[in-house]
This record gives sequence, C-alpha cells and structure tokens, in this order.
Amino acid sequence: MKLDLTGKTAFVTGGNLGIGRAISLALARCGVDVALTYYSHREEGEQTVKDIEQMGRKAYAFQLDATDSTQVKTVVDKVARALGGHIDILMNNAGHLVKRSPIVDMTDEHWFTTMNVNVTSTFFCTRAVLPYMNTGWGRIVNMSSLAARNGGGNGATAYAASKGAIIAFTRGLCKEVADQGITVNAVAPGLILETPFHKTFNTDAGIQGAINSTPLKRGGTPDDVAGAILYFVSELGSFITGEILEINGGLYFA
Repeated sequence: MKLDLTGKTAFVTGGNLGIGRAISLALARCGVDVALTYYSHREEGEQTVKDIEQMGRKAYAFQLDATDSTQVKTVVDKVARALGGHIDILMNNAGHLVKRSPIVDMTDEHWFTTMNVNVTSTFFCTRAVLPYMNTGWGRIVNMSSLAARNGGGNGATAYAASKGAIIAFTRGLCKEVADQGITVNAVAPGLILETPFHKTFNTDAGIQGAINSTPLKRGGTPDDVAGAILYFVSELGSFITGEILEINGGLYFA
C-alpha cells in the first residue's frame, strides 16, 4: 500500500484557493497530473499551476462557472484532451455559502443560487467527467460540510441544506458506478482556517468559540482536508465508497 499515484490524472474544481489549492498540490506530490478550475482569482490559479509544474507534473488552469452546464461540458472536454484523454480523479470542491440570511427573509434567488453553486455544479461536473473515467478505476470525492450535520450557523440554512444534498448525491452515485470500479466518497470539514470562507463569513470571536468547543483545541488546515482526499483516491481507500468523512477535530461525531 502506497500513495504513489504516478500516471493518474485529476480534475479539481475550485482548485486555486484554500482547500482546493491544498488538494491540487497534494495530488501533484503523489505523481498526479492536475487540471484545476477557478471562477475568479485567476492569478492564484496560475500560481498553483506553476507550483505543480515545479514538481515535475503537468498542470492546467481553466476558468469555469460550474453552474453553467454548457460551459462545464466544454471545459471538461478540454481538460480530458489536456490530460491525455482520461480523467481518473474528480474532486468536486467548488462551492460557497453565498451569504447569510434567515429563511423568512431569503429571496428565491438566494436559495437557488446556493443550490446551484453547491449541488447543481457537482452534478454537472460529475456527469461531464464520468465518460472520461476509464472502466475499472476511478475516484470521485465530493465536498460536503459540518453544516450538513449540525444545520450550520445563523443564516446558513440554505447552505446546510445544499451540503446535506451532497451527502445524498454521494451515496446514490456510489451505487450507480460501483460496477465500473469507481468509488464515490465525500468529506465534511468543520472549522478549516486559512480559507476565504472563514475570512468572509466568520468573526474572530466565532472562530475562537469553535476552537474552544473542539476537543483537539485547534482549527483545521487545508492540508488536513487534503490528507483525507489522498486516502480516498489512493489504494489505501480502495474498498471504501459511499462514505462521508468528518474532518473537524472531534467537534462532531457521525
């Protein structure tokens, strides 16, 4: 058993920042050629590509609105061509809280935008990538959240619901593609620091409160999440599918 994934290829949505960047770099360290997407922050995407290329791996960055099915299909076709005609690993990382709002004040636009950014994008990317996964071996990992388990913070009900849908999508899909040798799992991070999410939607007091409630008494890092992804996509996790891995320092037990 080893984490040598030389010869494998990966498609990482939102692979330019925070957790996505850490996943892209971790895969490359294990020998994977990586194509990543960014919605904005193009410079960070290009820097991630440069960092991967310095490891001796191939890397590509594509701008993508993953809520646009036509655009997803076009980009995935380009990714497959760049990666030699096949995509072995799909990391559905792209997603966002959008903003906080109580249900009574929530607009239709807010609700549907949240669902599209977090759930529909995962469906679009998965549907487009599956034809490029070779029969016999494939890995799909989806990004859920602790919010799917505990309902999220104030004003995050729509986000929590979307991340709960990711869990159901993961478990349904894993049965559909099991006979093709493809595993499908998800991770549900809790407080992960050094990410745009908490810089935008949390406060110092909120972060400290979460740390105080966490048995390990610290926040997580993007590398903590990337390590779990490596487990799922390597041979170490070859007999695991339909699983949701909690990454929260003991704050929540499934």
